[in-house]
Amino acid sequence: MKVYDVIIVGGGAAGFFTAINIAENNPKLRILILERGTDVLTKVRISGGGRCNVTHAEFSPKELTLNYPRGEKELLGPFHTFMTGDTIEWFEKRGVELKIEEDGRMFPISDSSLTIIDCFVSETERLGVKVLKGHLVQSISQEDGNWILSTSEGDLTSEKLVLATGSNTKIWKLLEGLGHTVEAPVPSLFTFNIKDDRIAELPGIALPASVKILDAEGKNILESEGPLLITHWGMSGPAILKLSAWGARLLAPLNYMFRINVNWLPDFSEEILISKLKEHKAENPKQNVSKYAQFDIPKRLWKSLVMASGIDESKKWADTTNVELQKLSNQLTGGIFEVSGKSTFKEEFVTAGGVNLKEVNFKTFESRIYKNLYFAGEVLNIDAITGGFNFQNAWTGGYMVARAITSSYQK
Repeated sequence: MKVYDVIIVGGGAAGFFTAINIAENNPKLRILILERGTDVLTKVRISGGGRCNVTHAEFSPKELTLNYPRGEKELLGPFHTFMTGDTIEWFEKRGVELKIEEDGRMFPISDSSLTIIDCFVSETERLGVKVLKGHLVQSISQEDGNWILSTSEGDLTSEKLVLATGSNTKIWKLLEGLGHTVEAPVPSLFTFNIKDDRIAELPGIALPASVKILDAEGKNILESEGPLLITHWGMSGPAILKLSAWGARLLAPLNYMFRINVNWLPDFSEEILISKLKEHKAENPKQNVSKYAQFDIPKRLWKSLVMASGIDESKKWADTTNVELQKLSNQLTGGIFEVSGKSTFKEEFVTAGGVNLKEVNFKTFESRIYKNLYFAGEVLNIDAITGGFNFQNAWTGGYMVARAITSSYQK
């Protein structure tokens, strides 16, 4: 049986980051990264369309936590120890410079995820961290204070065990067998499938909007505001993705069949907009209603919503009735759309679910049930919206685990 000081299961972002930090802090430790697949860092490779969205330019721990539907409270303390600025410095020390884009996302200046992969692989090689691929963990047990891992390629043992396996249901089942509670996984980042004549011919149009998820009685149960993108299959963009993340557990039992209320003019209520429309009617009586878009609404969307209000394409403002203006105001500030399913957002598949956070000590990311068992990344019931936040959770967790493990050897 091969013996190590630390075995890290999972050859992804959290696993490599943990291993590198442990090895730097204590070069004497025998460290192994165990990967079930034929390649490592596969999610890093496809992140951000192959550019790798390393982190997000948010430098307040409290503000940073607001991007985590699950994990907000638990990550506040860890973010005070290691967060965005530390991530930037960590990569810069290893020759990887990051840049900030307009929306706050941060990428390597090379715009290539291979830069991050090469950094991790070269660091593990330099520090003597062993990486084994094609090793599927079949069982986990503890014997005389050491962890025993039975894999498809034989048995391994170590004093410390780190699980950085992401949304691996087999590992979650093994953890349940050990007595840990695992929150059942549900998709957490997805777009809304909507078939509606009002947007059917408008893919590619994007604008700020306020979107509400409605219950069966039509009451608002969740709300989000931000850019909304009309797509071939429905709606996407930050406003929708935020709703999908915070509503992950709410929407799964509904089988993703529900209604949303869209306000295309989030600065206006229906009542205020009616008065604005009446003002415009008085000032521009001879102007064609559908031909000239108002309030910076894209022309094609404006025309579609005017038609949906029952206003004839040839009608001038002077000829509109109060009922028609009421309907137009409603379409602009409170249009109801039927959602009939979901689509995965690009390659950024994120799952809500994982090890129950109450069973983890977030000062060390160590299990509260087993000594010398640690967790990093999405194996925990922590997930975030898109924008580099899930990777920041991986870096922070990996750093905290590494610090905890190396400090235990100094005692």
